[in-house]
Amino acid sequence: MRVFVTGANGSIGSLVVPELIAAGHEVLGLVRSDTAAASVSAAGGTPLHGDLSDLDSLRAGVAQADGVINLAFGNDWSNLEPCIDAETRAIQTLADALGGSGKPFVHAGLTPMMPGHVSTEDDPDTTNGPVGGRGRNSQAVLALADQGVRSSVVRLPRSVHQRASHYGFCSALIAAARQSGVSKYVGDGTQRWPAVNRLDAARLFRIALEEAAPGTVLHAVADEADTMRSLAETIGDVLAVPVEAASPESFGVIGQLFALDMPSASALTQKRFGWEPIHPSLIEDLSAGDYPA
Repeated sequence: MRVFVTGANGSIGSLVVPELIAAGHEVLGLVRSDTAAASVSAAGGTPLHGDLSDLDSLRAGVAQADGVINLAFGNDWSNLEPCIDAETRAIQTLADALGGSGKPFVHAGLTPMMPGHVSTEDDPDTTNGPVGGRGRNSQAVLALADQGVRSSVVRLPRSVHQRASHYGFCSALIAAARQSGVSKYVGDGTQRWPAVNRLDAARLFRIALEEAAPGTVLHAVADEADTMRSLAETIGDVLAVPVEAASPESFGVIGQLFALDMPSASALTQKRFGWEPIHPSLIEDLSAGDYPA
């Protein structure tokens, strides 16, 4: 299968591309720079210059592909609304190009935030609050199942990690601890976060492309419920700094998200697709140190 991958050089896309190629697929990767293009080429893919705001590049990618994996997102947590708006326009463009084709369209969504409840694949997307727009975008992708598209959404936890490179939400905890000399957690620190290793997540995107039925939700969750305090304590141990409670405001715009309880599970995904997380947990990666600058 020739697969058009947006965000092909991003934190997840850079692993999805070699995962697909190793499984015998061809990859056309959307990239924004010559450096990213070189990385995609080195992995065995073909680069296509453009981004989510370049709608013509999205149409061109779909026209050359047998399936699409949409991973690109601005990730400017201090200015989320424009990032979500760009994602909305991109999804509509991809949907228009894919309509009635029967081709697979896999989209990267987010696990729901349901305080006090471990969310599953059967729970609805979060459609309110600061990331509610992303939930509505995921719903739009799933609705394409009624328009002749084999659409699916792989929901990601906020901490998609890999030792010495990426830590998701925990990157903000690490940066704050380095800057202030204190490893902080919000409130009493009992709020729970799910996590997944990037390598495990990349494999699930490939599985969804190959196997997911129209309108399927998958959860890329390995660790269901690490408490924020346990994460802060691990970071504090590695950096040799004290661990203290702090206000949400001390983390800026995303602090309000840090105060939320958002555990999630993937039992249904593991049962339906035989996917099993096998790479190190978030706590294990954090405990190993080697934090990026």
